[in-house]
Amino acid sequence: MYVECLFKSSLVSASLCPFPSSHPPCKMSHTNYKYRALPQTDYKYGAAAQEVENHRKKSAMPCEGDGPISLFTVPEVKQVAMRSPDFVRSITKIKLLSFLLGLTLMFLVMTSYILTWDKKGRQVTPSPVHLTPTTVHFSNLPSSRTPPVGEVDLELLMETVGLKLRISSPRRVPALKDVLHSDLHLFSVIPRQFLPNVKSPCWYEEHVGNTSADVYDKNLYAPHSVNFRTVCDHLRRDFREHLYHNNSKLYRLRCLPYFYIIGQPKSGTTDLYHRLMLHPEVRFSTMKEPHWWTRKRFGIIRLKDEARDRFPVEDYIDLFDLAAYHIQDGFLGNASDGHSNQQIVTGEASASTMWDSLAGSCSHGDGGGWEPHFLVQDFIHAAQPDAKLIIMLRDPVERLYSDYLYFHLVNKSAERFHHKVCESLQMFQSCLAESSIRSCIYNTHLFYHMPVRLSLGLYIIYLLDWLTVFHKDQILILRLEDYAANLRTSMHRVFDFLSLSPLSEHRELLLAKKPMSNTRRAQDRSLGPMLALTRSILQRFYQPFNQHLAQLLDNQAFLWTDT
Repeated sequence: MYVECLFKSSLVSASLCPFPSSHPPCKMSHTNYKYRALPQTDYKYGAAAQEVENHRKKSAMPCEGDGPISLFTVPEVKQVAMRSPDFVRSITKIKLLSFLLGLTLMFLVMTSYILTWDKKGRQVTPSPVHLTPTTVHFSNLPSSRTPPVGEVDLELLMETVGLKLRISSPRRVPALKDVLHSDLHLFSVIPRQFLPNVKSPCWYEEHVGNTSADVYDKNLYAPHSVNFRTVCDHLRRDFREHLYHNNSKLYRLRCLPYFYIIGQPKSGTTDLYHRLMLHPEVRFSTMKEPHWWTRKRFGIIRLKDEARDRFPVEDYIDLFDLAAYHIQDGFLGNASDGHSNQQIVTGEASASTMWDSLAGSCSHGDGGGWEPHFLVQDFIHAAQPDAKLIIMLRDPVERLYSDYLYFHLVNKSAERFHHKVCESLQMFQSCLAESSIRSCIYNTHLFYHMPVRLSLGLYIIYLLDWLTVFHKDQILILRLEDYAANLRTSMHRVFDFLSLSPLSEHRELLLAKKPMSNTRRAQDRSLGPMLALTRSILQRFYQPFNQHLAQLLDNQAFLWTDT
């Protein structure tokens, strides 16, 4: 009976889960198993089990007509059997049959494991409706083994992408009155016109209240930035002397960014930020990446965190008060560096600005699988129609791997990256089966569940959306590969775009000698490049998007075929 139970349990476990006990268990829902056809091996072993069971019953049951067996007759039967001259031969046959039966059972169980061994690690393609990431186990994956592509049908995916790109239409830009009405406080603080003789978008705001009060005391950026807290000490000390007196009223100079470095992440934006700081006419926000337009105004401190108190626009404008002090010194004739402070340009470098409209989509009732009505650029354009935008782009394949290494802090490897790419492609494919490309890249649920940020490399989609509200002359697009190969030429392009004065020879030398910022960490470099298979898959995926981008910009370098 024990052998029978062991045999049955082994067969059941082999048919339900094609993993040995040392491997992770299968994750199959009750619904999937209910409608799952048994493989051929399960059918064969099921028939063998029935045959063994019939044989067991036949040998154990008494013959028909023998009548009931009394327990008291067993010793007598045994005693008679012992007196039989064939007793030894009977015992030998029973032992031999038992041994052969046990050997057969062991062979069948081991065969069931061997035949189902190739099923381990199989991924399950998610439903187009439920975009839940699949689970991949790596504990038994040899480091030298190239992982499988999984369930990604690359040909089908690329056919779908091609179709969606052909039938896609430009986004419907919301009316200006709708944008203004959606955030009345924002547009009540920012005026419709700025000071005429100042290059940066600045204005005077009436200051009401005690001039000795700490105006930065409740700024929500302060707890999250040591640098801002340090700058606040200087701003508080000089606050009263920078108030402007006019008709018995007090005013403070307020400014917004003249230009934005809007993206993309891991594409050299930090290095560009640090080199621009070397120009005496450039003043950045106190924090490099305020992320106000994309996240902080909705109360999001970090991605995937729950929303908290919304950062008011006044807190964001405070980040430019130090620049406003320098600009106002130009009004008073207190410029000390020989430059006209009216020519100072303010800027900020939140690399999320180009692509991250996720929080805004949810706030305005979008993000549920359809294209969002409002995007970040709608609000920036409504507030600053003359703003200048700088975009740094990088080969999307290399950008994705760098993004993975930077934002994933533990258990990183080229093999794990490969599996995360495959899972993300599966999820994107499932979304495209029901939605447009635009709705998929702005889909909040999909974005937060993707193992890697695959959609950030679809540059053409984001750029076309920015061009619906900003003129192409207001956008400077750089390739990281060109920027790194010739820093001097690239920086001069930026200076010309921002209409900045030429640098002195000394500052030119400092700019050229400054080491690259935010390069790959040493521990990440030791992981080596991505797998050749991963690279091939990603190049195929991004190719049609790169082709549209190169065509739009009339520059074949954006195909990234030389990288």
